[in-house]
Amino acid sequence: AVLMEVSGADDPSLQQYFHQVDGTMYLSIVGFGSLLSEGSSQRSFPNMKRFRSGKLCNWRRIFAHNPAVFFEMGVARPETLELSSLSVEYRAGEEISVVLFDIPISDVPNFFLREEEFRFILVDALESDGSPTPFKSLVCARYSDQEYREVRLKKSEEEWHQRYGKWGIEKIWRDDILPCRLYLRHCVLAAGKWGPEMENSFLDHTFLGDRKTTIRSYLNQHPEVMAEEPPEHLAYRYNG
Repeated sequence: AVLMEVSGADDPSLQQYFHQVDGTMYLSIVGFGSLLSEGSSQRSFPNMKRFRSGKLCNWRRIFAHNPAVFFEMGVARPETLELSSLSVEYRAGEEISVVLFDIPISDVPNFFLREEEFRFILVDALESDGSPTPFKSLVCARYSDQEYREVRLKKSEEEWHQRYGKWGIEKIWRDDILPCRLYLRHCVLAAGKWGPEMENSFLDHTFLGDRKTTIRSYLNQHPEVMAEEPPEHLAYRYNG
């Protein structure tokens, strides 16, 4: 499949995918992890509109992304490799339930900054009833460490250290890590609030880095993940 990659907020090819609502230009976004939570999406994008459920064909969710934010918040567990948040990767024949929402053009540069270690792909999402959305949507897909360092950081070791190195992170994209406990619980609770279709999609179409173990089977082996409450200062942020 030829994927439509976007380099950033100033990519000229992005301009044709903005659409106008009441005089403001908007871009459609796909959320598949913590953004399944309306609270999380609202905190990240206070000006978002039309928050709703949808579907994405030929993509699957993978826990193989080692972000600095879990170290910053003190919830990463390097000793058990429970470090990972989500990304998506192309997989013909797969389908995942997601959320869709629109952000105003003024928030687009911040979106790219917030997600700078991902590959940005324009996709044709579906509404929850299976009908195609009128505009392409942007999704944050798996990138590679080499491209991130060369393209986004222009090979600057100093920039790498500021963002990742100081936390002892040597690689962002890893297949040998497990979900960050707090984050996984949050995503499962958020998916559950949408009802059985979203919840089952999350449990059965989200995989560990081995691409075999589903989150349903991982949680069956590790029921303690769902039992663990977030620390008080993060409860507002990580409770679905």
